[in-house]
Amino acid sequence: MDTIATGLAASQMMMNTIADNLSNVNTTAFKSETPEFQTLLYQDGTQPGANSTGQTVYPSGLELGTGVKVASIKQTETQGTLTSTGNPLDVAINGQGYFQVNLPSGQTAYTRDGAFQLNSAGQLVTSSGYQVIPNVTIPANAQSVTIGTDGTVSVTLPGSSTATQVGQIQLANFVNPQGLQPLGGNLYAATTSSGTAVAGAPQSNGLGSVNQSYLEASNVDVVKSMVDMIAAERSYQLGAQVAAAVDNQMNYLAQAAAGS
Repeated sequence: MDTIATGLAASQMMMNTIADNLSNVNTTAFKSETPEFQTLLYQDGTQPGANSTGQTVYPSGLELGTGVKVASIKQTETQGTLTSTGNPLDVAINGQGYFQVNLPSGQTAYTRDGAFQLNSAGQLVTSSGYQVIPNVTIPANAQSVTIGTDGTVSVTLPGSSTATQVGQIQLANFVNPQGLQPLGGNLYAATTSSGTAVAGAPQSNGLGSVNQSYLEASNVDVVKSMVDMIAAERSYQLGAQVAAAVDNQMNYLAQAAAGS
């Protein structure tokens, strides 16, 4: 029964992960998650290679598994579809990298959600008001804003026919992006597992480009998620049926023992 319970818990975790993926199908730059399973310890009856006689060994062993556990939940780091929005402050990353933002605590967080806006000082901020690093300030009288694929931010001012550069968007990359810690709000924090952030201009040192007036869509595959949900549900049902069969067996044995 304990072994069956581990399988039921694993199936429930799979369902929870799929539910989270589907609930974020419209979340900007969301990366789908997949649980990874590992077997639990084995009970060794006979070890493979042990002597069966003085001259022979067992070619295979007698080892009984005790169930399954969820080892980790990892993100799928595939590119989401770039969707045109027509908003000049929307920026999508095409390739590797994360935008850097400054949290109220002073901590630097990382995101691929480029739905930027301006605060009262004209600074580029996230939808939650966190300032983009490095700071980019758009003059109040700017007639147009242009963000190049290399992150260069330029504006056209009244009375001028040429663009004036006012800032530079930078991206940060990690050796192991799957080691980033999700903070919620489309934000991540660096960890020992992710490695130290390496920042630079887009299109340099393996970083992706940035596309103005686009946002990266979620990479959740709805069809695959539905198929995975059916498989997880069937797995849970089979586990529950096995548990019921074991329970019936135990009841039969208990009644037989009581009758004797």
